[in-house]
Amino acid sequence: MKSFILPETLTYIAVFLSFRCGYNCSYCINRCGEFNTREEMSTEEWLNGLNRLEFDRNIKVPITIQGGEPSKHKGFVDIINGLKDNFYIDILTNLDYDVKFFADNVDPERLKRDVPYASIRVSYHPERNNLGDVVDKVKYLQDAGFDIGLFTVEHPTVAMEPIKQYCGKYNIDFRTKEFLGVYQGSLWGQYKYPEGLFKKESRKVSCKTTELLISPSGHIHRCHSDMYSARNPLAHILDENPDIDFRFRGCGHFGYCNPCDIKIKNDRFQCEGACSVEIKGE
Repeated sequence: MKSFILPETLTYIAVFLSFRCGYNCSYCINRCGEFNTREEMSTEEWLNGLNRLEFDRNIKVPITIQGGEPSKHKGFVDIINGLKDNFYIDILTNLDYDVKFFADNVDPERLKRDVPYASIRVSYHPERNNLGDVVDKVKYLQDAGFDIGLFTVEHPTVAMEPIKQYCGKYNIDFRTKEFLGVYQGSLWGQYKYPEGLFKKESRKVSCKTTELLISPSGHIHRCHSDMYSARNPLAHILDENPDIDFRFRGCGHFGYCNPCDIKIKNDRFQCEGACSVEIKGE
């Protein structure tokens, strides 16, 4: 299959192996707005599509495997092991799987790179799982040589300090993520384009992204809002000549943006003030 050359402006490659998840958290960002489930590509299709990607290794952009919970895809481990050796690989996961099997079948060196945060970023969800159980799994993988850290969403109902102290006892890198969304009538989070959120009417703008977002079906979308709703795919990862040039494109859905797209965040080097998209006419 023909190589697929990505631009140097690329900042993120998000591979959503599955939207399935064993949890149903009230604050799940995947279900912010319209959400449609998707058929999942096979292991062979994922490897054919991803291994054709070509981009400058020096910009240290990883292929970030996520979901849902990516381990729900039966080819989770095979996809990690089958990606080209020159790819950096990150994983976003809740560790709802057999970590011993994972450690026995994945080389820790496959998931390491020189950046200021862990390659395996574990999400702890107080609504759905026990902190001790999650920490035990993180510690197991940490002891096995994996670069791993624990993250929790700063939801207003969750006390962060006890979690931080508990992780500290086991020398686990604990960090928080901003809660994005509405709680008790107030909007939480910092946004570059706050007018794009939770409106009753949409309007037309032009926007461009620096992220490659690939849904479980292999369709490429310019934003999380389009991806979760299965709206306006730009191309498919298996297309012969996919059109995903990161240019300004017209959009008629400003007002129904997903918070992930328009939030102010740290970039992959942990520098503050980044945003995934640029919007004109907002």
